[in-house]
Amino acid sequence: MKKETVTSVFTYNSTYPCSAEELYLWHSRKGALERLLPPWEDTTVLSKKGGIEPGGRVVLKIHAGFVPLEYHAHHVENNYGALFRDIQEQGPFSSWSHSHFFKDSNGESTLRDLVEYTLPGHRLLPPFIHTHVRKSLARMFAYREKTLKQDIALHNRCSKTPLRILVSGSSGVLGRELIPLLTTGGHHVWTLVRRRPDVDNNEIYWDPEQGILDEQELPEIDAVIHLAGEYIGLGRWQEERKQRVIDSRVNGTELLTRTIAARRRPPKVFLCASAVGYYGNCREEWVDESHPGGRDFISKVCNVWEGAAEPSLKAGIRTVYMRLGVGLTPRGGGLQRILASGPLGFIRRFGSGKQYISWMSTDDMISAMLHCVTCETIEGPVNIAAPEPVTNLELMRTVAKVTKRPLLFPIPSTILTAIYGQMASEILLSGCRVSTKKLQDSGFTFRHPTLEIALRSLLSKYDL
Repeated sequence: MKKETVTSVFTYNSTYPCSAEELYLWHSRKGALERLLPPWEDTTVLSKKGGIEPGGRVVLKIHAGFVPLEYHAHHVENNYGALFRDIQEQGPFSSWSHSHFFKDSNGESTLRDLVEYTLPGHRLLPPFIHTHVRKSLARMFAYREKTLKQDIALHNRCSKTPLRILVSGSSGVLGRELIPLLTTGGHHVWTLVRRRPDVDNNEIYWDPEQGILDEQELPEIDAVIHLAGEYIGLGRWQEERKQRVIDSRVNGTELLTRTIAARRRPPKVFLCASAVGYYGNCREEWVDESHPGGRDFISKVCNVWEGAAEPSLKAGIRTVYMRLGVGLTPRGGGLQRILASGPLGFIRRFGSGKQYISWMSTDDMISAMLHCVTCETIEGPVNIAAPEPVTNLELMRTVAKVTKRPLLFPIPSTILTAIYGQMASEILLSGCRVSTKKLQDSGFTFRHPTLEIALRSLLSKYDL
């Protein structure tokens, strides 16, 4: 007698402000999977071949606790505008099938996700394991729904016309999140890389140190988003490293702006990364874009960084200096380091804890970049940060509250400066409280206006 196969079924229904065809097309574009991967899960796309049509394959690196595993997905069924289905070829499940059904409904569209899966030892597992899996799926699909709705709303405002966009710094934390947002909106993206380029993947070689960027290699482009620059916020600042930080920003910006300014048809807009560190230590004072630059090393870096974009201005290109706050994501940067350091709890504060942090979720940050590309009224400096800065003490308290971990001892400023020197004084112990009125007045809306909302979304710390 044939042994009966036991399969669990999970369904999730959601509604979106677009047609079923538009929703299907979003899922078919490059970057869709990356946009839907929950940030709290340590998941990496290792390889992709093809799209959602039958024969397409994806390999993911996932984790079962601390154990890394590979998940191999194979797309096996597709009906344009109506459905596609993928199955697990190799991975942690005994079987897995995920079907996506798209349907028009009263001027909107519905998406029905149907997941059929079998766990190893399915019949023998205790009920709490099955409950845990279902809750994990519910959290994942709730995140997907919210992210997708917000992305579609953003693209309805900013992506009505597909643009040709050149991006530098695409391998950084922000670059890795920005590219999928742009491509799923229907934009065509080229990236500058400092290794052998994959021309089939729209990569173009450049070497800012040697002044190498072949203008003939560049396609006709509408916009440039320049993010490249050596990371500044880790370890002590030796004089050699400080010079590398400056050179990586000035050389790259000058090379890029000279090149695009000399083109027969230059892009309409150039976005240059900078930072709220431009203002220096402002303590509790609110500062806007008219505030003068500070006297710190970081202020100097931002000042010369923005100044290096002069060729863009002279060529009549709309130039935007994005003074970025502290980007929050579990995938990298400060938040990742805070979470990694606190399995038993978190440092209560650094120094006095009164220093202000102008933070922003990376989803809001990359959304603001697309907004700046398409909003023709924005030019010059603009603060890219959340509307409610918090103190260092408030940040650590909120992280502890959301993750339900205790606050531990504070770290005196003397210890931080002894270990990290000038870097501690200008990053860990310095404060900047920026106004985002210019960004808001241009029509930008925030996904995560408060720190707690951002952390609960990024870390899946909400009740379902």
